[in-house]
Amino acid sequence: MPVRMTSQREIILQELQKSRQHLTADELFRVVRKKMPRISLATVYRNLELLSEAGVIAKLEVSGRQRHFDSEVVGHDHVTCVLCHRVENVRLEGIKEDCPSHGVVDGYIIKGRRLEFFGLCPRCQKKNRAIKGDDTMGCGCGCAKKMLTDEQKKVLQAMADCDGPCAAKDIAAATGLDAKMVSGKIADLKKQGFVDSPVRCKYGITAEGRTAMKG
Repeated sequence: MPVRMTSQREIILQELQKSRQHLTADELFRVVRKKMPRISLATVYRNLELLSEAGVIAKLEVSGRQRHFDSEVVGHDHVTCVLCHRVENVRLEGIKEDCPSHGVVDGYIIKGRRLEFFGLCPRCQKKNRAIKGDDTMGCGCGCAKKMLTDEQKKVLQAMADCDGPCAAKDIAAATGLDAKMVSGKIADLKKQGFVDSPVRCKYGITAEGRTAMKG
């Protein structure tokens, strides 16, 4: 589907290409508004969706987390760090020969294929080697165990009980916590990878968040 390249879309695309990374809409918004101070997060979201639908950029659905966007649309695969959630390209030679990218498989007409890899990036490996004597998470990857406060547990539980993504005000009402405190706890939990924002201004608990609640 062709898309008209407005000045906003051109700047968004240029900044995504310049970054050479797989940015979320939030990350790209922080970069773009330096050039366009009056642009809103909603506008960045909308234009990224339009550009991805037009095939100008690629949209990456990374295991329930925030969508990442890639300026490189030629087929390739990705690896995600389970600790810092950085997403990078991974080049495979010969590994996918037995995985069909077209044809019919079990009655399905195959239109494409995607492999996702998860692990620890070199930067997080270095950080983990510097940690001495700390407990590790049950995942066995050497990640430092993150302790949850009672308030954080309440916020996560409210998200777990919610039918789909929920707004901060709904979480505040369910937990009885102050709305500003809830917003702060959500921000902290997002940094730890326990909360994502699949819908603008709404939040949900991730698989890591559910695991942390049980710890």
